[in-house]
Amino acid sequence: MNNNEYEKYYVPAQSPWPIVGAIGLFCIAFGAGNYVNDVKNEVTGFGGYLLLAGIAIIIFMLVGWFRNVIDESMAGMYSKQLDRSFRQGMSWFIFSEVMFFCAFFGALLYARVFSIPWLGGASNNAMTHEVLWPAFEAIWPLTTTPSGQVTEAMGWNGLPLINTIILLVSSVTCHFAHVGLEQDKRKQLKWGLGITVLLGVIFLFLQVEEYTHAYQEMGLMLSSGMYGNTFYLLTGFHGLHVTLGTIMLFIMFLRIVIKDHFTPENHFGFQAASWYWHFVDVVWVCLFIFVYIM
Repeated sequence: MNNNEYEKYYVPAQSPWPIVGAIGLFCIAFGAGNYVNDVKNEVTGFGGYLLLAGIAIIIFMLVGWFRNVIDESMAGMYSKQLDRSFRQGMSWFIFSEVMFFCAFFGALLYARVFSIPWLGGASNNAMTHEVLWPAFEAIWPLTTTPSGQVTEAMGWNGLPLINTIILLVSSVTCHFAHVGLEQDKRKQLKWGLGITVLLGVIFLFLQVEEYTHAYQEMGLMLSSGMYGNTFYLLTGFHGLHVTLGTIMLFIMFLRIVIKDHFTPENHFGFQAASWYWHFVDVVWVCLFIFVYIM
């Protein structure tokens, strides 16, 4: 077989970005640990500054690394095989995120299906109920903690329902933009993507409003027992993912509007951000059903 039949596979030169990212992650982990300890002991330490430095290093690394990748892609250095490698990498990343949320949904399932009935004396746990928490009632959500703190459960209507509609609409506009890109309709692409980014920002703003209402008026806090823990961990981490997805789509929007990047044949950067956004939408639908409605 002639060697010319093999397609090229671009191998980049040695890069400083992996070690820069490792340093940033170390600073974040070490700084966050010290910061939490400083807050707990009411002392002034370097943990907070180290945490901020780590975040700054990670942002610097991401900007530099992705700039190199964009330049290489626009220079035509990448082959179809490398494009498949990018797709596999993004697929595995989204799969890891699915497993991440499965762990939290699994914790919620265990608490509701096993822990609560056991604390209420179900099966052979009558003595467990009598010894640990005699006044406990096996109902969900748990609005009363073992310490006697009473809170309220967040209803599904109001802001949660509005946010659900916003994310579902944003998924449609994101797909609308993707179709516009594939059909080389730049105006449709720009409008669809711009509206998607705007809806993501509105979602985050309304979630802040929801948290403010929960803390100030409902007494629902992270310390509000099992219900408060699962509520804020699930919705909070999802909000973090929405923030990341919004940033990714905003960067794609800037590349399209300012640099006129992406073509119908070459647009995996946009496609990867679109995949991630649809994943975030699906997670919210599951979260809305199992956390808010049920």
